[in-house]
Amino acid sequence: MRRLWTLPTKALAFLMLLPTALLASATANAAIMAPAHARAAAAFSTKVFASAARLVHAAPKGNETLSKPDDITSLGRDIFVGFQNGVGPQGEASPTGNLDSTVVEFNSWGRAVAQWDIVGKCDGLTADPLTGRLIATVNEDANSSVYLIDPGSRAKPVHYHFNEPLPSNGGTDAISVYHGTVLISASAPGTTGLAAPQPAYPAVYRVVFDAKTAAATVAPLFSDEATATVANGTASGKTENLALTDPDSNEVVPAFAARFAGDFMLTSQGDKEQIFVNRAGWHHETLSVLTLSDSVDDTAWPSDRWGAIYATDSANDTIYKVTGPFHPGSVFVVDTPCGANNAPGTCPAPGFPANYLGQLNPWTGAITPVHPTGPAFTPQGGMLFLP
Repeated sequence: MRRLWTLPTKALAFLMLLPTALLASATANAAIMAPAHARAAAAFSTKVFASAARLVHAAPKGNETLSKPDDITSLGRDIFVGFQNGVGPQGEASPTGNLDSTVVEFNSWGRAVAQWDIVGKCDGLTADPLTGRLIATVNEDANSSVYLIDPGSRAKPVHYHFNEPLPSNGGTDAISVYHGTVLISASAPGTTGLAAPQPAYPAVYRVVFDAKTAAATVAPLFSDEATATVANGTASGKTENLALTDPDSNEVVPAFAARFAGDFMLTSQGDKEQIFVNRAGWHHETLSVLTLSDSVDDTAWPSDRWGAIYATDSANDTIYKVTGPFHPGSVFVVDTPCGANNAPGTCPAPGFPANYLGQLNPWTGAITPVHPTGPAFTPQGGMLFLP
């Protein structure tokens, strides 16, 4: 799931000078924020932004309708969505023999204006505004690789292979660009090796692309068992070793966020945790772990009242637009009860409903369901806020 947010110099200076007493009031702020969010939820509404019904690509048995939209990003005024088309998590062919995902470019009215096929199951998709390119990962469990797409040239995607077998023994998923550094989640650790967590398994990779060799060189950012400060609950402020088994979505927290502003964030979906990395990749990097009330996938922070959340629904092959008014700085998540490690094998089930849009309290980790008016939808992974 990923977005580029940069922390302005003035904002950084302000945060550095913020009095400790103000930070200590976080608990009180949490109690105040939640009711306001709940009241705002009643005003939200949904409508269809785009559907895959009339979108096709070439497949072994002829043209085939696109399906399973997942990750979503934006570049300029356009929105890009990765359709997985039934491909398996290790790149296995779909029931129709298809091996390709399709990245589709939509204009602001929801009209498809371009598309590109890439081999594998597209799990991560982001835009790098510094280069004007899209970055797409394929195959979340194993046999992973990455593509660079230049929408401006309409050229064929460039396929990059990782410079070594991934040390997490898994695949790759979400992508963020953090102060110019490409960060990719090390998903499904232990698919082909020891079960996660393992201290040697990276949770996130720093990735550098070599255009001459078409190699993507990986280096660990932090491991599945790194040390982190507890951010909520009775152990808040203490340190613990992480035990991540499901690194998945990631984001860069915007500078206007109420908490963790400017941090890189990794969601460990099955573990019901979000890991916030301050000064990611720099000296004196620090980690904080927020325990959530439920499993989540993508996260979005509205920047103004009148923008919109765009969310993919792979069950109905549709992208939805959710409008507010929003509370700037609030936190929205795709709640995925069946994605939790303790979810039953047959799901949805009692106590484990289908996915829904939720609002997250960044101080307590509690998630409140949001019930927009309009067409019902089941968010599945990708989510993006645009002003």
